[in-house]
Amino acid sequence: MAEPMRIRATMAGDAADIKVLMNHPMETGNRKDAKTGKLIPAHFIQTVHADVNGKTVLEAQWSQAVSKNPFLGFKVKGAKAGNKVTISWTDNLGEKNSAVAVVA
Repeated sequence: MAEPMRIRATMAGDAADIKVLMNHPMETGNRKDAKTGKLIPAHFIQTVHADVNGKTVLEAQWSQAVSKNPFLGFKVKGAKAGNKVTISWTDNLGEKNSAVAVVA
């Protein structure tokens, strides 16, 4: 099971400022294991989805070029304090993770 994500969602003027830290190895498939010398298989987040109160506000497609434990920050205009923010991702091995936070 994937480790939990950390989400912080706060109001900044008329927009919600959303920050997400995702725990994921983000392996490219090009790096070798130091002990065995064999390539470490690719393992990376492919899709990220964010919604506020059930309305999609962000969809992204990622690849191997994103660093380990990626950080994602974005703003959503029209959000209000108390809105529910849901972030989810799916990786190339079919693993999934999601987390929910409330805008403060």
